[in-house]
Amino acid sequence: MKRKALVIAAAAGAAALFGIHKSNEKKHKDICMIAHRGHSAKQPGNTEAAFLSAIENGSGGIETDVRITKDGVFVVNHNDEVKFNDGTELLVADSTYVELTQKPIYNDKSKEVCYICTFERYLDICRQGNMICFIELKGEWTDEQINDLFTMAKEKYDLSKCSLQSFEFDNLIKAHEAFPELNIMLTYGKNCGDYRRCFDYGFDIDADYKVATKEMVKEFHDKGLKVGLWTANDLFSLNFCRMLDVDYIESDIYGGVK
Repeated sequence: MKRKALVIAAAAGAAALFGIHKSNEKKHKDICMIAHRGHSAKQPGNTEAAFLSAIENGSGGIETDVRITKDGVFVVNHNDEVKFNDGTELLVADSTYVELTQKPIYNDKSKEVCYICTFERYLDICRQGNMICFIELKGEWTDEQINDLFTMAKEKYDLSKCSLQSFEFDNLIKAHEAFPELNIMLTYGKNCGDYRRCFDYGFDIDADYKVATKEMVKEFHDKGLKVGLWTANDLFSLNFCRMLDVDYIESDIYGGVK
């Protein structure tokens, strides 16, 4: 009997930890799952295949990283360089769009042949799936570049579905001045300074879950601002994020999880 009681207690503890106990679920609000660079556990991140897979996976939104080619085309890629299947690389900023699309990109996750994706195509897919768009600007952007990017987003989709993100606070201020209706989130991690500067402008936050606290989340929610956390790729981190009752959770893996 003692052994049986221990097994029951262990099972109950595991259920509480993984968020599958019904009474615990009631304590958590619905959280929108954002596919980090698309469904990047299954397809190369920031590709058309990853974005389409995110819709199939039940995600509520898709995060992407935007860069500008040498000839001014907005493309989505996390790193400065694009790595191709043949092992070569090109810097996005030093290459034309034609040069970047001459060869398929490196793909060690599926059998699909993938090419670098444009921001415009990303918007098309998000519109198709009625996705929330987390749009992270990489590096420093000019006023003109920001205006062009979000004018495209406004024309191709819906600004109310878009949230600009950046580690560069100046990018956020420029976008806020040009598009006051745009949702804006500070991308935040370790050693990123004081997040409370967001309160002066009414900016949301998208933080590394490892630096998030209940106090941080409460501060934003008390001011009517939203909180996203990245990147929850296992059940422990996923349920930690859920425990904080945030608004968004970014994941390479999970979609449609509440």
